[in-house]
Amino acid sequence: MNQNKLSSRVYTIIKSAATAAVLPILFIYIMVAKPDYAILNGLAHIVLPVANTIGDIVTWPIRAVGNSVDGIRELSNLRDENEELRARLDAALANKYACDIALAENKKLNHELNMVSAQPHKTIIADVLYDNSAFHNATFVINRGTDNGVARGNVVVSMDNKLAGIVIDAGGNFARVRALTDADSNIAVRVAGTPVYGFLAGNGSGTTSIGFFSDPQFQPSAGARLITSNISGVLPNGIFVGEIINDTDVKTITPRELSRVMVLQFDNLGEYR
Repeated sequence: MNQNKLSSRVYTIIKSAATAAVLPILFIYIMVAKPDYAILNGLAHIVLPVANTIGDIVTWPIRAVGNSVDGIRELSNLRDENEELRARLDAALANKYACDIALAENKKLNHELNMVSAQPHKTIIADVLYDNSAFHNATFVINRGTDNGVARGNVVVSMDNKLAGIVIDAGGNFARVRALTDADSNIAVRVAGTPVYGFLAGNGSGTTSIGFFSDPQFQPSAGARLITSNISGVLPNGIFVGEIINDTDVKTITPRELSRVMVLQFDNLGEYR
């Protein structure tokens, strides 16, 4: 019973397909052999929809494969663009992270060093002509003097803002600067970020020695930063001096490391703060 029904359905489908296939042939025969336009017009309304339907059925697998290929290609392009955008995002986040770290370190360093709050009234750029490091002396001469506004007592720093010395003599177009390593150099300093004060003295050997007096129990650690203190009224507060090497020695800049310096003049009624 079921086999008879199945055979009947198959027969119906085959007959319909054969009829649909014959219709275009009949249409072409009439158009060539007996060109009756009334009949052609009537058949066109039947044949063309059937032909379109058959064409859609026949070409459906091809169109499906083509759509799948287009979809795969578009998906591949989207994946490539997604990977590129992700790489750009990762690079942007890395740059932002690096900037955040730099800003945090800069803020921390400024806080630790208590950078000088008094801004120089004038800054004079000068070249180092020569240095005198014989015996216990450690001085150097710059090519700017009183004609340029340089005066005795002016503070001299390196181009990266490290204390280099103090002007002790000045002529019209030159000045002599006593470096921190000079045997006669003795300046007040403070350990950055602490209330511990002391004095930094040169010994003419290329290094400086420090002695603390405000906290006898203080144990200096290697790498601790020193800045100037204005307790003696000679230097402005907060200029970077150097780093502690051990219990007594401090690494400071020497005349031999200098080629160009800045002379700082503070305008505060003749007083440093």
